[in-house]
Amino acid sequence: MSLGEIAERIGSTLADNADTNRRVSGVAPLDAAGADDLSFLDNPKYADAFHATAAGACIVHPRFVDRAPPKVALLVSEQPYRAYALAAQMFHPDEAHGADTFGERGKVDPRAAIHPTAKVGSGVTIEPSVTVGANVEIGNNTVVGTNTSIGKGCTVGKDCFIGPNVTISHAHIGDRVMLHPGVRIGQDGFGFAMGLPRHEKVPQLGRVIIQDDVEIGANSTVDRGAGPDTVIGEGTKIDNLVQIGHNVEIGRSCIVVAQTGIAGSAKLGDFVVLAAQVGVTGHLTINSGAQIAARGAVVHDVPPGQQYGGVPAKPIAEWRREVVELRKLGRRRKADSKPGE
Repeated sequence: MSLGEIAERIGSTLADNADTNRRVSGVAPLDAAGADDLSFLDNPKYADAFHATAAGACIVHPRFVDRAPPKVALLVSEQPYRAYALAAQMFHPDEAHGADTFGERGKVDPRAAIHPTAKVGSGVTIEPSVTVGANVEIGNNTVVGTNTSIGKGCTVGKDCFIGPNVTISHAHIGDRVMLHPGVRIGQDGFGFAMGLPRHEKVPQLGRVIIQDDVEIGANSTVDRGAGPDTVIGEGTKIDNLVQIGHNVEIGRSCIVVAQTGIAGSAKLGDFVVLAAQVGVTGHLTINSGAQIAARGAVVHDVPPGQQYGGVPAKPIAEWRREVVELRKLGRRRKADSKPGE
């Protein structure tokens, strides 16, 4: 692709040394790129690699333009990493949006079990050992990977990627959704009436609603609602090994990082970030724009736009002060202790 075409599609500007018609054949890291590759620099930590790179072209922030090697054509962007992501999607659309895993795109494998009442759109890929239940609907150009099960009555939108060994039940899934291998959608939530002589199971009667452009990482689980639905909002990205309990509502464009657990009936606003191993207690609200640091334990509502951390989670500045004071206390105790204590 030409640099001019790439610059237009990723919203960057060509520097004076960049030829609009110059072509590149792919993307690569700074230290591995060759003359036909496009790379990027976003973090000053990699400035030395930038100075030594053999890349033919590079996406950079304006502050790095004057530091570029003379033979590297520059595409200038205020958001180099985002621009690089868009460029990489141009060269590798299957990696960005999902592709078949068996090797026969656009075909329904005869070894799949598809109920006669199911509706399968045009261009759909259904790989070996898939099961599709009664009254299921699958939209155009969706890929359903090997050994996946889609339970009766579920709907899956168009241009989705449903990876191998996924199970879907009691769910409605929007367009351009990616479910990576081993994802579990719509199983019963953990609902029991506790007491003697035994704990009684509470029937789970809700669904899972996954809106457009959601991505869910490998081996994550999303429980169906107990009565109301569990909802994952448009554009939200969920990492591997995440547990989402029944009745949880997650807003638009949230980020939920690996090994996070969200208990039942919790609500997240839009653009919330939960870092790795965050725990969220049930029946609380994390309002829009809030961010929770890694391993934070959220036990109370979080106001909009705030950063929290710690156990229990509190405003980030307060948490950091506590960490510093504990460190000072430990040092004092060590200094005051007698030899052998």
